[in-house]
Amino acid sequence: MGKTPIPLDVLAAEVAQCRKCPLCEGRTQTVFGDGNPDARVLIIGEAPGKNEDLQGIPFVGKAGQNLNQLLEIAGLAREDVFIANVLKCRPPGNRDPRPEEIELCTPFLREQTRTINPEFIVTLGNFATKFVLKTDRGITRLHGTLQQAGRFKVFPIYHPAAAIYDRSKWEALENDFATLGELLRK
Repeated sequence: MGKTPIPLDVLAAEVAQCRKCPLCEGRTQTVFGDGNPDARVLIIGEAPGKNEDLQGIPFVGKAGQNLNQLLEIAGLAREDVFIANVLKCRPPGNRDPRPEEIELCTPFLREQTRTINPEFIVTLGNFATKFVLKTDRGITRLHGTLQQAGRFKVFPIYHPAAAIYDRSKWEALENDFATLGELLRK
């Protein structure tokens, strides 16, 4: 028999108290996640940025504005999905997550996934994709392709921030979210 899921509010309280790694020293607050607790789609990003750290909500900056537009292409709104990150605290200067931080923080993400029990997991960017799929293959090779991880359908997509720095990625993001919408309608 499977492990009983931990209610999201209980899990969020555990995350808020976490002091397992040095990231807790620089955070304003943890960024647990936000959205529909019964979502069919769980979106997983990398880590909170400055705006997320200040507000305690994932994807509220420019990347979040991009994500909101892209969700519309898939026929979704933020209220339809649950959005979380691999890390629950902001790395200094928005640097990449370190392996030891990922190892210490991802049990929270695993519990969120178990509790939400989505049909689809959308991984945004390299860190989320590599963690969820347990692969070394990068997002450039995997984006827009339906994968399987256990009982979950996993759909890797470029991180919405990628289009901020490289506008050529916007078309791929739009196409991938359109494909996500088609997958959800099947």
